[in-house]
Amino acid sequence: MTTSETETTSTRLDSSRSASASSSRSPLSASSTSAKTTTSSLPHAMAHPSTPSRNQSKTIPAKTLLGLTVSGVCAGVFVETLFYPLDTIKTRLQAARGGGGGVGGNAHLFKGVFNGLSKNIAGCAPATALFFLAYEPSKRYLERTLPPEQNYVAMFTAGATGCLASSVVRVPTEVIKTRAQTGNKVQSLGGILRASGIAGLFVGYGSFLIRDLPFDAIEFSLYEEAKIAYAKWRGRTLGEVSRVEATVLGAAAGGVTGFVTTPLDVIKTRLMTDTCTTNPLRGVLDCGTRIVKEEGAKALFRGASPRVMWISLGGGAFFGVLESARKVFVPENW
Repeated sequence: MTTSETETTSTRLDSSRSASASSSRSPLSASSTSAKTTTSSLPHAMAHPSTPSRNQSKTIPAKTLLGLTVSGVCAGVFVETLFYPLDTIKTRLQAARGGGGGVGGNAHLFKGVFNGLSKNIAGCAPATALFFLAYEPSKRYLERTLPPEQNYVAMFTAGATGCLASSVVRVPTEVIKTRAQTGNKVQSLGGILRASGIAGLFVGYGSFLIRDLPFDAIEFSLYEEAKIAYAKWRGRTLGEVSRVEATVLGAAAGGVTGFVTTPLDVIKTRLMTDTCTTNPLRGVLDCGTRIVKEEGAKALFRGASPRVMWISLGGGAFFGVLESARKVFVPENW
């Protein structure tokens, strides 16, 4: 064999060994590459816009919180304006003593149903803003802190927290609104301050909290849990729940909550519209006892029909507008 032939043979053997080594390494290399690709894609596959992973931030970015708050204010002002007449009728029925049709009798029940609307809106906007500024961060933090099976606790607690934060504006607004709706002579901000001082703006504060703390907590937790259950049943993400579906779910949550809390609403209305100086009401227990003793237990549910109607319609409209506004003001997949 010549030197040239020996070199050629050696070259072929080296090539063969190289190909063999390359072949034996290929499956492992491919597998490693595949594993890396799969691993890198896991967060995207597992990520869900409505059910974020537990290691995500417990805080909400300022821009997102602003969008959530603006969305809430839009929904709140819209509903308060649209259904104000029903709220006026309900308030007049509840304020009436002895089973009458309302302050001034049945003839006045439907007159001036927009009395106090501008004052109510002036207070509704900042009150709703305060609610969502407390509700959304609380819900976010608790959802990331508590185990998934206690999600309802996060919703309930966040709703109560939002109510408590907004009460410093909502109660004075409610006092002025209810007095305007019932034709009370002392209904302006200045008039109330002159007659009763700053305490006059917070009359019925205890009854308001007793009514609205459970109301907001129950309504928002019912809606959120119902939306989660509905989305799961339909095999969708929460972001895929339509505005119409959100409206129906919100109406159901509002109607149930509205009926259950009607007695507390009656007591709150009586306390806020009471201007008697000879024998004034002395708080929630005294008010409730007097109503049952003088008018019967049924009086605690006076105005239940318009209340449930307006809260059902209002709840549906509120959550429908809220979800629509969020698509405009809140970043996607926040």
